[in-house]
Amino acid sequence: MQTFKIRTLVTTAAIAACSVAFVGCTTTRPGDTGTNTSSRASIDAQVNASLSKLYDTVPGSREMVAKSAGVLVFPAVVGASFGVGAEYGRGALRTGGRTQAYYSTTAGSIGFQAGAQSKAVIFLFNTQDALAKFRASKGWTAGADATVAVANIGANGSVDTNTVRQPVVGFVLTNVGLEAGVSINGAKITEISL
Repeated sequence: MQTFKIRTLVTTAAIAACSVAFVGCTTTRPGDTGTNTSSRASIDAQVNASLSKLYDTVPGSREMVAKSAGVLVFPAVVGASFGVGAEYGRGALRTGGRTQAYYSTTAGSIGFQAGAQSKAVIFLFNTQDALAKFRASKGWTAGADATVAVANIGANGSVDTNTVRQPVVGFVLTNVGLEAGVSINGAKITEISL
């Protein structure tokens, strides 16, 4: 019984800490167009930086993005956890090199973990059909609404050919480069108004 109370207290504290962290991510008020304009500009600049990092880190990725139907970039998905984890980030969907819409992503996890991290998460829609299904959804979940193949580097130093053929490919970039063996299933993605 004592262990249950301690675990409940720790879980509640972790959720409260994550909630406080995420409140800082939403600083815009409805109808605050000046702030919305600066938010869009900030997200677009961060998306450009994340794509540049992807191109520098993953050989052949520039060509993959150019050939894709669309690319969804979350430049800074911030996660915090202490037993229970939560992640949040905002990003932009681009087609033909132009921003089409802005999105948020959220995810949660339970397990033995502690700490905070930030990473860039990039979804590449390789087919028009995959992009259309994503855009038509009112809330899209990676792994549930579409299988997302996480990009792996092959023996030749480029993204492996099996990954390239998938309708939706995900890249996770940290400060040290492409993160391998990570799952992005369960990430809930919703369009936001900015």
